[in-house]
Amino acid sequence: MSQIYKQNSGSGPIPPTVPTSFVTDINSPAIPAANILNVLGNDTTVNNANGIQTDGSSGSNTLTVQLTNRTRVTATTSDGGGQVQTVNIFTPVAASGITFVVSITGYDAANNEMVGAELIGIGRRSGGGVTVVVGTNDTFVEKDPGLIATDYDIVTNGTLIQARFTGVAGRTINWAAVFIYDQVQ
Repeated sequence: MSQIYKQNSGSGPIPPTVPTSFVTDINSPAIPAANILNVLGNDTTVNNANGIQTDGSSGSNTLTVQLTNRTRVTATTSDGGGQVQTVNIFTPVAASGITFVVSITGYDAANNEMVGAELIGIGRRSGGGVTVVVGTNDTFVEKDPGLIATDYDIVTNGTLIQARFTGVAGRTINWAAVFIYDQVQ
């Protein structure tokens, strides 16, 4: 570790000033504690046209850099009859249209088999708080032979957009989906 020691001789450069606060996009500012600022990364479903924002945690010593318009959800299917798991993704704002891309991965560790897919679709939220996934999602998919019967989709329960995963009898499959969207009001 190096240290800077400056005598009061009046010569040489002055050591840099340490920032005392950092202005952020939301919950500003982030304020270091004992000159320590925790800088973390995360994602959020917040609709932000820039795709990124900073969160100062309302004056704490944590500054989070967030990728916006995205989230990651997980689920596990495991039973003898093709279990279905539905996971909430987010609620679009009222009177809006969205486009989305979802990357889906399912992995059966016991049999070292996987399924991978990408869904592209559109949706809208109209009056009455009803979210509608419009039409059929366009899909790219690859599956190992033992997981041919798996299924996945983006659906709605009336207000939330959800990911739905359907497993295979006799298999335990760990699922993950990264949902990225753009929304216009």
